[in-house]
Amino acid sequence: MNKETLKRLWYTFRLYTITSSGKRAEFLRKHKVFGSIGDDCTIVERKIPLHSELINMGKNVHIASKVLFITHDAIHLCLNNYEQYVTGKRGSFSEQVGNINIGNNVFIGSNTSILYNVKIGNNVIIGAGTLVNKDIPDNSVAVGVPVRVIGSFDDFVKKRRKK
Repeated sequence: MNKETLKRLWYTFRLYTITSSGKRAEFLRKHKVFGSIGDDCTIVERKIPLHSELINMGKNVHIASKVLFITHDAIHLCLNNYEQYVTGKRGSFSEQVGNINIGNNVFIGSNTSILYNVKIGNNVIIGAGTLVNKDIPDNSVAVGVPVRVIGSFDDFVKKRRKK
């Protein structure tokens, strides 16, 4: 096992000992595990994603349980083997890696997957079970597989105030 893998496993183990989601976010910020994490964030998930340094979060970001940050793909493995089967020569496809950027005032519901090269704007709510495979504009409520914007953040706030 390489040094980075051991470090990621150690941080994952350490996160299991921290009971508060706010304190987990503080721990991750203090140890610079992610690219950046703003103030007043909470992170329920305890697993450290691969290439976590490519994940940036603004202020007041709240990540529910079982949210997956997918900063890379592994399709190159399949394509390289395919090339070898077809041509007899190993393919030269490479792994794709990219950033995930999350703005300020964002809630991401449980069981959501966020793919690489995605930007989530400011004042955004992502519903549970969503596949975020494209950018989400500011002031949006978005859900679905794949994700689609279904309303505005401001309208959601107005509806919640009435309850």
